Amino acid sequence: MAQSEVSKRKLLTMAGVGWLFDAMDVGILSFVMAAIATDWGLSKTEVGWIGSINSVGMAVGALLFGVMADKIGRKHVFIITLLLFSIGSGLSALTSTLTVFLLLRFLIGMGLGGELPVASALVAESVEAKERGRIVVLLESFWAAGWLIAALISYFVIPSYGWRIALVLGALPAFYAIYLRLSLPDSPLFQKNKKKASFVDNVKTMLNKEFRKRTIMLWILWFTVVFSYYGMFLWLPSVLFLKGFDMVRSFQYVLIMTLAQLPGYFTAAWFIERKGRKFVLVTYLIGTAVSAIAFGFSNTVPTLLLSGVFLSFFNLGAWGGLYAYTPEQYPTSFRTTGSGTAASVGRIGGILGPLLVGYLAAGETSFSVIFSIFCVTILVGAAAVALLGTETRQQELQ
Repeated sequence: MAQSEVSKRKLLTMAGVGWLFDAMDVGILSFVMAAIATDWGLSKTEVGWIGSINSVGMAVGALLFGVMADKIGRKHVFIITLLLFSIGSGLSALTSTLTVFLLLRFLIGMGLGGELPVASALVAESVEAKERGRIVVLLESFWAAGWLIAALISYFVIPSYGWRIALVLGALPAFYAIYLRLSLPDSPLFQKNKKKASFVDNVKTMLNKEFRKRTIMLWILWFTVVFSYYGMFLWLPSVLFLKGFDMVRSFQYVLIMTLAQLPGYFTAAWFIERKGRKFVLVTYLIGTAVSAIAFGFSNTVPTLLLSGVFLSFFNLGAWGGLYAYTPEQYPTSFRTTGSGTAASVGRIGGILGPLLVGYLAAGETSFSVIFSIFCVTILVGAAAVALLGTETRQQELQ
């Protein structure tokens, strides 16, 4: 099942470049939220909706494009979702009202939500079992690189040139990724697979006796990880701003925290083929939970930076494990449908997370309480993997 038409490195680069630009958009959005709130005079609740509407689109896109990828192929859906995301991101820089901005964020979310599970499935189906987990986690590491570029753009561009320029800079390079993907071959496993069941039949199979346990585990895991990630990270610059730091200083601190994402991915990539998927997920989720509660209770610069660095390190390492683990739960005939459905359930958490922070912050709830909620939620996800998950390290895909 080795990748023959293109090297693994080329496949990883082609898929990863698009992943990087997706992360740039989400990362820039977290900074733009703080800037737009000041520019448009938005309430904390309205700011929360900016993050949540993105996840509404991701929930729809993950399900819709996940099903589509099992019908027409991984490559075609790859290109469609990135095109949708790129056009929407560029147009959002031209908006002047919150309503239009939210509509475009929904479309961007659809593209982003559809691309991510399809990308991980394509890469997982194109490499050998002995290195599949490592390669998929390395694919996820492009997300950290995108966030880092977003932090740099936001730190140097937004204070001087405004948030609109930052959005344009984040959107334009994505069209290059579309060009790259035109030469990307489709999954060899998908090309061999002749079984094309309906969505309803696939869902019934996902919930039958053979797959029910892993489906429930994935849905719990995805919900808790996405709920906590988007609740914490989309609000991170705003949380620092509300803790009393000015916008430039807040962006600077988030930039420092973002640097820890890359070693989080790389260590997860090292452990995932040596210790297994469950070890990486449980360990890194527990690390995320501890870091979250430490961040919520921090009020000094050293403790904020230290806890924020560990939060980025462990949370993004867990994301790498999540994307490696998810495609391995289902056979090729409904792999992206199953992965997309799990991601869609997770995006419900992505809707609720930013909204929760917005409503609680508007009600003067302390950040120690807010981040304690995220701590408990993450531990639930870790428990689901530990109790319900099955180790899939170096197993051949069905």
